[in-house]
Parts: sequence; structure tokens; C-alpha cells
Amino acid sequence: MTIKSDRWIRTQIAAGMIAPAAPYEVKVVDGQKVISYGVSSYGYDMRIGNEFKLFRGPDVQVVDPKQPDSATFDTFWIPDHGQMIIPPNSYVLGVSVERFTLPRNVQTVVLGKSTYARNGIIVNVTPLEPEWIGHVTIEVSNGTSAPVCMYAGEGIAQCLFFESDEPCEISYADKGGKYQNQGAVVVAGMVEEQACPSRL
Repeated sequence: MTIKSDRWIRTQIAAGMIAPAAPYEVKVVDGQKVISYGVSSYGYDMRIGNEFKLFRGPDVQVVDPKQPDSATFDTFWIPDHGQMIIPPNSYVLGVSVERFTLPRNVQTVVLGKSTYARNGIIVNVTPLEPEWIGHVTIEVSNGTSAPVCMYAGEGIAQCLFFESDEPCEISYADKGGKYQNQGAVVVAGMVEEQACPSRL
């Protein structure tokens, strides 16, 4: 298994793996500096979109991932390059601008950008599994004691692509993963799992 280069990523963009995609790094838009996004040497920096679900914090008694409650979040829509303010010790859920369609032999690891990390903002995304399709739900936490801002439509995290020398036996699509084909922010929840098909 090896990490894939910018050349490979651009080839896969042309084949539809990431859309819409920036084939080269973007640092300036309409003459204004932005938090960078697009293809880098060995990764792709994805953008966070315009929809945000802000955790309500003190109003919530217990958070239970098996019994999610949409009332624990307030929804906001922020224009591109606008600020989403995250209160101290709270978090928001956002969604990537890009839609990913991963090959069967590719696993993707997502890491937060250092620009945000150096300001106390923690970005968390679980690995994107082989044959996963959709827009990525992104959790962004404010670990500081002050409000912090993030920017809609700009870079948020880098995707690293690892290609195996053999395809997996059961992909995310095969097992009917509950977060397949998500197009907006998706809150955690228990969804009835589909049986995995036998490949024996």
C-alpha cells in the first residue's frame, strides 16, 4: 500500500473521484487570500461548505449517539468566505463542498489543516472507506476558552489516499454503510444495518 501523488489525484479527479475539485492548490480567490484548498503534493485539501449544525451545549442534558436528537443542534447557512463562529468549548458539524467517489482499492485518511490547529480548532473526520460515496460530514471543535471562527467555502482538511495492492473483500458499498451517499450534514445515529453479502 502506498500514498498517492498529485499526478494520481489529478488523474482520479478527471475520472470523477472528487467533484467539484481544484486540480492545483488555490490560495487566492477574487484577489483575496483564502485558507488553501485543492491538490497538494500527496493529498487533496477539501473545503467546508455553507451548512453548519452548531451544538447547543448547555441546553443539552445527555448526548447519546444511539439516540440522536436533532434538537441538540441549531442550523446555520453561511455564504462563501463568511465566518462561522464556534463558541468556547463547543463544536459544529459541517459538510465538504466536494463529493467523493472512492475506488474499491483506495482508503482515505483525513487530517485537519495546521492553520486551524494552531488556533485551537480541532478537525475530525473518520477514514473514508473503499467505495464510499458522498459529501463528507466534518466535525470541528473549539478547544479554546474564546470564540473562534472558521470560513465557509475554504480549506478545512487534507485527504490522503492510500492504494492497496489488492481490492478489499467487502467494501463500504457492499456492507450497505449507513452514511453512503450523504449530501448534507448528517448527525450521528443508529440506522438499521444491511447484512454483508458473502464473498466466499
